[in-house]
Amino acid sequence: MSMAGTDGIVVVDPRDWQIIPAENLVAAYQPEAQTQLLATVSDAASARVMLESLEVGTDGVVLRTNDSNVVRKLVKYREGLLRGDALTLEVAEVVRVLPVGMGDRACTDFCSILTHDEGLLLGNFARALFLVASESGESQYIASRPFRVNAGPVHAYTLVPGGKTKYLSELSAGDEVVTVDVHGRQRTAVVGRMKIERRPLVLVEAQTADGRNHSIILQNAETVKLLSAEKLPLSVADIKEGDRVLVHLQAEARHTGIEIEERILER
Repeated sequence: MSMAGTDGIVVVDPRDWQIIPAENLVAAYQPEAQTQLLATVSDAASARVMLESLEVGTDGVVLRTNDSNVVRKLVKYREGLLRGDALTLEVAEVVRVLPVGMGDRACTDFCSILTHDEGLLLGNFARALFLVASESGESQYIASRPFRVNAGPVHAYTLVPGGKTKYLSELSAGDEVVTVDVHGRQRTAVVGRMKIERRPLVLVEAQTADGRNHSIILQNAETVKLLSAEKLPLSVADIKEGDRVLVHLQAEARHTGIEIEERILER
């Protein structure tokens, strides 16, 4: 730590320690912009510990490995960090609201606190994902649960790191999902629990400026809310034709969650 504040690059080799010493180093070097702190690691998991210590991390890592798979994992992780730019959100006008009966609904409980204007991108089709609000807002029906998004039925797509999608049915504790706020700012959150129960559902269909219709199915309950064009939570119990909601548009075709070029028809 005595080298903090010196010009140049400092490389540490933490062979016998991990979390706390890494945090101490990051804390010591953080104010010293003229010094770059690198940590030597042997696998992608250790690299992540170093790069995320105290939410700031070291300036980089030196990878000591002969395993190409370790290199690929680290590259994939770094690509995920670089994709942190704001997503584009479009406005879609609600054209139909229809109760559709019962189904298996999934609540996504995170290991993080979400804000009232933050949630998950979800939809019946990967081409258009609706911004569904977290349950961080106050309600006369239940206590606030700022770690939760009532995400809808198990077939729904949601966005995960790397620009991919997953079905809600695929998610489990420890998985990572992308959360987004009304300004399109994204971050990664860890799933703590998926809670699947049979509940009444409602279909919401909305039209974007290009004249195309997109839809989402959600639990039919007062506490389930889409984020509106006015950047406010809008309960599906109150939603009606003419209301405007936020959606994120993507390419049509997906294969195992990866965007591909292919002609596909979904409805």
